[in-house]
Amino acid sequence: MSDSSNDNLEQAMQEGKYIRTIRSFVKREGRLTKGQAAAIEKCWPTMGLEHQQGMLDLAQVFGNDNDVVLEIGFGMGKSLVEMAKSAPHLNFIGIEVHRPGVGACLMDADEAGITNLRIFEHDAVEVFADCIAEGSITTVQLFFPDPWHKKRHHKRRIVQPAFVESLRSKLKIGGVFHMATDWENYAEHMLEVMQAAEHFKNQSETNDYVPRPDLRPLTKFEQRGHRLGHGVWDLMFERIS
Repeated sequence: MSDSSNDNLEQAMQEGKYIRTIRSFVKREGRLTKGQAAAIEKCWPTMGLEHQQGMLDLAQVFGNDNDVVLEIGFGMGKSLVEMAKSAPHLNFIGIEVHRPGVGACLMDADEAGITNLRIFEHDAVEVFADCIAEGSITTVQLFFPDPWHKKRHHKRRIVQPAFVESLRSKLKIGGVFHMATDWENYAEHMLEVMQAAEHFKNQSETNDYVPRPDLRPLTKFEQRGHRLGHGVWDLMFERIS
């Protein structure tokens, strides 16, 4: 990066402008099935959210004032749809950059007749910065994010101090950041970052991890991991101020 670029970046950050420098994901388009493509065409007008819409009025988006659960990186959306179906008294927002996953989630949601779910197909960090109002979210979920297991790639992990601080402002007081991973090293990284984060309280009685709560469905991937003896670590941190 040139000296002038460094100067421009530093000036923008001093002015409070959001600058994305390192991405925590690799964009993979993949091929849509006919069902996924049809679901996007059918459901996007009512369930899709666009980054360019800017700051959301969540009561207007959902037509009610119910608490909002936001999930980052929902994959194919199976567990997100299951949660939305099981908790009609809550509103859900899912964010995913993988288009086939978006299509699969919308297809399952449509088949289940779900109306309390909205979807972004966009970078979660930019959605948080530009579309989510402060103090508007009850729970943020981050389940099985890319662990970037090679040490030189750890900087790409989404759970970093700057992101946690930006996320904190979006949570209501008493709101929870719920993480889960099947990589022990990433669990340790998450715990280290969250323990150092101000204004959060660990909900673990042992000040580390919590048992999987019933609200997080057990996925087929996770069931297979249990059979093979693989561990899964849940962390739940509450915003206290």
